[in-house]
Amino acid sequence: MFHSQVIQATSTPSFATAIQEEFLLVDLETLDVIVEQPPELVARLRSELGERVRPEFLGAQIRTATRFHEDLVSLRKEAWQLRRQLAALAADFGLAPMAAGTHPFADWHRQRQTHDGQQHGMVMELRDLSRRLLTCGMQVKVMVEDPDLRIDLMNQVSYFVPHILALSTSSPFWLGANTGLKSYRISAFSELPRTGLPDLFDSWADFEAHTNVLVKSGLIEDISSLWWDLRPSSRDEALEMRVADACTRVDDSVSIAALYRCLLRYLYRLRQKNQRWRSYARMLINENRWRAQCYGTDSGLVDLGTGEIRPYKQLLTELLEMLRDDAKALGCLEELETCAKILNRGTSAHLQIGAHARALRSGRSEDQAWLEVVSLLLDMTQAD
Repeated sequence: MFHSQVIQATSTPSFATAIQEEFLLVDLETLDVIVEQPPELVARLRSELGERVRPEFLGAQIRTATRFHEDLVSLRKEAWQLRRQLAALAADFGLAPMAAGTHPFADWHRQRQTHDGQQHGMVMELRDLSRRLLTCGMQVKVMVEDPDLRIDLMNQVSYFVPHILALSTSSPFWLGANTGLKSYRISAFSELPRTGLPDLFDSWADFEAHTNVLVKSGLIEDISSLWWDLRPSSRDEALEMRVADACTRVDDSVSIAALYRCLLRYLYRLRQKNQRWRSYARMLINENRWRAQCYGTDSGLVDLGTGEIRPYKQLLTELLEMLRDDAKALGCLEELETCAKILNRGTSAHLQIGAHARALRSGRSEDQAWLEVVSLLLDMTQAD
């Protein structure tokens, strides 16, 4: 899967890690999403949590962001505390945060954009697509201080985007229907420009030369408007993974963060040995991305080295073994191994589909079955 290449040495990245989690705010009486956040709630969140929580693009969305951590135990603690604090404040207004890629039955037509100048620019560009963004994802930032290394690792780790997506799937339902996909969020989000896999770039200078065309022409303000599955962070010396659905369980969020973090360290170690992960055409990686979006972990991905579809469980088992030394070095072996637990019990998408089916079998109506799914998601979002 990798080949030799003469490269220049770079300073070792810190691999410090932060996560951003998006949530939908749900009315505890109707279990539907809200249309607009109470101004008093927004004020209290800002007062008590500052920059670590803020409203997102639509009135139903809110986002938390941890600080950077070298220890994933402390990362989990902060992510968990943010969930608890958000839930406690929201409860005072009869609301609760729900972590999932989509809400099972919410109607995006009712949504309103938040009153933010930057968001207004998005509305003007995206038109009615902006209201369809009733979706939630998770972003993982890993510090890679050298900009050229950041681009090199982005090029290589793109191969594993489908593996990460499959493990995070949490959006099987949309507008009160089973879409047949494990991640419908990817379909909704892909209607936007500048999404999907990033292009390949030769260096940081090459990346800047291309993105500056968009900035200079006024199409984007900065690289924060690149909504790729992976991108250099616009605020930090970090490489940001953005393909994952919002993880319903906080342990799953941290586990997937560990997987991504260890992948970057592994690829960096290859580079130090004048090796690199083999580059594949985006058309091939996109086939695996589609399979991950559609089937999640239920089917297989194409092993692009052999050209054969292999079961996801087999691929993940090999991947976790490959990253074992990196996880030990980074002190996150337990978090990495939790990926196997996600696979064994099912992703959030599996659990939602199962809850809906059980409710129907027990004689509940379709509407009652959707409420069962939302109740499950609310419980799991705040579960320790």
